[in-house]
Amino acid sequence: MAREQQNADGSGLGIFLRTRRSRVAPADVGLATGAGLRRTPGLRREELATLAGISIDYYARLERGQETNPSPAVVDALARALRLDTHEHEHLHDLAERVGRRSAPEPSATSERTLRPDIELMLESLRPNPAYVISRTMDILAGNPGSVRLFAGTEDWPAEKRNALRYLFLDPHAPKLFADWDEQVRTCVGRIRALAGTEPDTPGLFQLIDELMLESPEFVRRWTDYDVQPHPRGDKTFHHPEFGDITLGYQSMQLDGTPGHRLVVFFAEPSSIEYDKMLLLDRAASEAASEAASESVEEERS
Repeated sequence: MAREQQNADGSGLGIFLRTRRSRVAPADVGLATGAGLRRTPGLRREELATLAGISIDYYARLERGQETNPSPAVVDALARALRLDTHEHEHLHDLAERVGRRSAPEPSATSERTLRPDIELMLESLRPNPAYVISRTMDILAGNPGSVRLFAGTEDWPAEKRNALRYLFLDPHAPKLFADWDEQVRTCVGRIRALAGTEPDTPGLFQLIDELMLESPEFVRRWTDYDVQPHPRGDKTFHHPEFGDITLGYQSMQLDGTPGHRLVVFFAEPSSIEYDKMLLLDRAASEAASEAASESVEEERS
């Protein structure tokens, strides 16, 4: 559904240009609105083309996905005319480069989710710091015990269904857990939006988008906003149902030699209350895992 809609609407570049064009009022760029009602929200195609110094026909082909080789100078001119910030400007360049490339062979879903043994060992060695690894589509591929306990409710999800976006929009724990749930949602949707524009062949991407569009009206609203802003750096506060408020620093980094996997690690000052809570999270998760294993053995014996 989402992929078909993107194909019908043109390239990711075209969709991004249309959404950003609709957000710029003529008065914002010194144009008179004229008399009468404007049927087009924001700038008209011809107005943007004039501001960017390109022909209307050329710009129309860009929006329709029929022009596959826009120069960096044209991209920069459009970014200025649309009043894009630095991050949006970079995303526009990424989209322009994408339309000029031939599609690469689609990687398999299996390779996308395969995690190397040394990465699993690294997660274990980071304890008691909660840490997990996510794929490009935000599947939670693995996490140490503290990370599972930190994100209340994820232990109830089947391993193959654990995904940051599913959790944020479909798990009732998520809005209560994150002090900045709205910001968390904005960031994750923006990341998936950017991925759909620049790497639409990512395995499982559009299946995930379609699922969330069917299950979550809030996701649909966020998706149509086409926000690609990055998450600001800083601490993250959790309202945990077992351990109360926990404020942790965090860092996200791409793992070399992987198909876009990222490691996310939370940390706290040693000897602080927050560090003690990390120890409790780790211990509680380990005890729960041991109890579950014992129950499984008992069931097999009976």
